[in-house]
Amino acid sequence: QVQLVESGGGLVQAGGSLRLSCAASGRTFSSYAMGWFRQAPGKEREFVAVISWRGGSTYYADSVKGRFTISRVNAKNTVYLQMNGLKPEDTAVYSCAAQWRPGGDGYDYRISEYDYWGQGTQVTVSS
Repeated sequence: QVQLVESGGGLVQAGGSLRLSCAASGRTFSSYAMGWFRQAPGKEREFVAVISWRGGSTYYADSVKGRFTISRVNAKNTVYLQMNGLKPEDTAVYSCAAQWRPGGDGYDYRISEYDYWGQGTQVTVSS
């Protein structure tokens, strides 16, 4: 089992920045690729960013590329999402998720491929 707890959400004006954190406990954190997803009211959950378990590979949704940066510190069992240039359309509940990757330093961005999920943190961007 892996427990995930997000923090760092809040209310910010358009153009502002936030850094989300996701703290993991339980099984070996470094064997998991970690992803960030978001769900806006009335919409389906969507992929935001993913990082491989060694941190060498990342992938972003087109909507956040160039504005968001995912990173991780395995020694702290924590993954981060730095969000810059926030837009009102970024408003959503942001959740982190862990994907078991025992075979190598890869990742998959499909929601169905993730094994554990956090409860989420609200991000609201005002115009």
